[in-house]
Amino acid sequence: MSPPLPLAFATYLSRDRRRSAHTVRAYAATAERLIAFLQTHHGGAVDGPVLAALTPADLRAFLAHRREAGLTNASAARELSAVRAFLTFVGGSTAVPRLRGPKVARGVPRPIAPDEVVSLAEEVADAAAEPWIGARDWAVLLLLYGAGLRIGEALAITGAALPLGETLSVTGKRDKTRIVPLLPPVRAAVDAYAAQQPWGTARDAPLFRGAKGGPLDAGVVRRSVRTARRALGLGDRTSPHALRHSFATHLLGRGADLRSLQALLGHASLSSTQIYTAVDAAHLLDVYRSAHPHG
Repeated sequence: MSPPLPLAFATYLSRDRRRSAHTVRAYAATAERLIAFLQTHHGGAVDGPVLAALTPADLRAFLAHRREAGLTNASAARELSAVRAFLTFVGGSTAVPRLRGPKVARGVPRPIAPDEVVSLAEEVADAAAEPWIGARDWAVLLLLYGAGLRIGEALAITGAALPLGETLSVTGKRDKTRIVPLLPPVRAAVDAYAAQQPWGTARDAPLFRGAKGGPLDAGVVRRSVRTARRALGLGDRTSPHALRHSFATHLLGRGADLRSLQALLGHASLSSTQIYTAVDAAHLLDVYRSAHPHG
């Protein structure tokens, strides 16, 4: 008996496409959600021929169903990307209905929502040429968002930082050192990369390496983010540095005081940190207007 289609898809992604474990889980989960939706939508069993005959209307209905679960445009674009990969696996590229992905309206700079950060990091990691490079990019982006690091600070980390603890000593601008807490998902991402990368983790060598073993260049990360944000329909201001801004804004929205935020970000002046009060106020106003369009 053949394995269920989502399981066969997961095996194909892992064995033949060498996708990361995270991507395999996410894409297989999307395949399972699609089949479950179609069983209700069409009122019958879903097999290869049914999937090969899907129409753009079917996919729009699926995405609308997923939107009801609260997906943002970026997450919906990521879901559509996984659906396309699954349908290509089942029936070839001709089995994928043409459907334009969701777009994010351009506007004033705003923080990146947490699920958009995850979608962005997933997209960057999924596009990597090797699994260890995908793990590297995932770890770097989580350090920017989950610990508020500048990209230069993340790339300056050496093997001496390992094994990671609950905090990390970071050297920022003007050679000032600060201590930042590391959330468990951030530590896990860095540990997973360190275990996979082929260049070793000498104490005096850069932790994050390029494809040929040299220090990872910030331009490589920026280009990967640009490609991913276009695929997800995110705004032009979605950059590696925007992840750090989002870290700060989300902490402020959760009640962090400015002095603590200043220390976490490594700002020399409190005035540099105070910009986030205006950003957070603008974000709250957006939420209010969305909830009360006639208010």
